[in-house]
Amino acid sequence: MNRIVTVIACLVIVGCQPEPASEAAGAAEADTLAAILDAQPDEAKARYPYRHPKETIEFFGIEPGMTVVEALPGGGWYTKILLPWLGEDGRLIGADYSLDMYPNFGFANEEFLAEQSKWVPNFVAWASEFGGENGADVRAFHFGSMPGELAGTADVVLMVRALHNLARFEPKGGFLTEALDEAFAILKPGGTLGIVQHHARDDMSDDFANGSRGYLKKGFVMAAAERAGFEFVAESDINANAKDQPSEEDRVWRLPPTLGTSADDPELRAELEAIGESNRMTLRFRKPE
Repeated sequence: MNRIVTVIACLVIVGCQPEPASEAAGAAEADTLAAILDAQPDEAKARYPYRHPKETIEFFGIEPGMTVVEALPGGGWYTKILLPWLGEDGRLIGADYSLDMYPNFGFANEEFLAEQSKWVPNFVAWASEFGGENGADVRAFHFGSMPGELAGTADVVLMVRALHNLARFEPKGGFLTEALDEAFAILKPGGTLGIVQHHARDDMSDDFANGSRGYLKKGFVMAAAERAGFEFVAESDINANAKDQPSEEDRVWRLPPTLGTSADDPELRAELEAIGESNRMTLRFRKPE
């Protein structure tokens, strides 16, 4: 009888053991990321079916406490997710286009260029305030002028829809080469380069896929990353959209969220909204150790 009681007690004790620390920590992190994503404004969450932030962050291995470089943060769509996710032990480094590249844009008047010259302190102030007390530390730089002390400090460089203009103006200043070289330099050995980019079909012309229409071919992107010294690791279709089938005359900005060609055409607007956001490649590279 005593033996039976002892066996039952052992079974109860074993059954009530907590999860291993690694599993419990993983579950807690998943809950935290889900909570961060759920806390974003409705306008941001409306993009989740096309941008898949949870799956993208996980595919690139971005974890709390890391140092992440976010290329071309723009309005901060990913910034507002990454700051609380990286947490107070992490660091987010914004990286904007080279100041030498901006004059190539037709809209870049003197006032705009003057404002861009203040982007580094402005981004740091804005992001630091948004991140709050528990958000990641914030730094920033322009490609072409990466501070030397940042070399070898980053775990991940994230380039989400950031390559097309770099490729478009590459002939005018080597801007794509410069940005990828600095991405390589800022990463730790073994660090990750994560690219999400509007994806041109292989049968499209090179003129169409030169970046001016937003799209690049996967082979072009992979070759550029490998020239910078990166090794290809994996790709994912999490951000693919087979409905996006542009013609040679189309630009990516015809689609949501920009809808740049259908402001006065409700029927066309509905057609483009039904397509959704662009077809995107999602590529992971690593810096060799």
